[in-house]
Amino acid sequence: MANELILIIEDNEVNRVLLRDVLRFKGYQTLEAQTAEEGIRIAQERMPALILMDFHLPAMNGIEAFKALRADAVTSAIPVIAVTASAMPEDRQKKILGAGFDGMQTKPIHVVEFLNTVGKALKSSSKPA
Repeated sequence: MANELILIIEDNEVNRVLLRDVLRFKGYQTLEAQTAEEGIRIAQERMPALILMDFHLPAMNGIEAFKALRADAVTSAIPVIAVTASAMPEDRQKKILGAGFDGMQTKPIHVVEFLNTVGKALKSSSKPA
């Protein structure tokens, strides 16, 4: 599975470029946004197969953006993986997965784990309902 369109919502340029480069090396197409608001607009316009979203974004945070995506009929079915430096187990369970994200990836990323997480999310989203 490759060539799917993945939207990266990340305000840190170094992290955004790293995610983009790893994904493109594996054959995925990418879109990028620096803010949640910009990411939501791009998701509505381009309908990516997956969204990778930084949890701590300026203005609208990752949970608020996730809720906005789920509330919109156009974007509600797009899987969203939170990308965060918050690696504490209670943060992971309570804030991220408890909010309904389709997965989580900690920073700094470990390339193999990251690609496995992306692959699983894409595979799960392509199963017939």
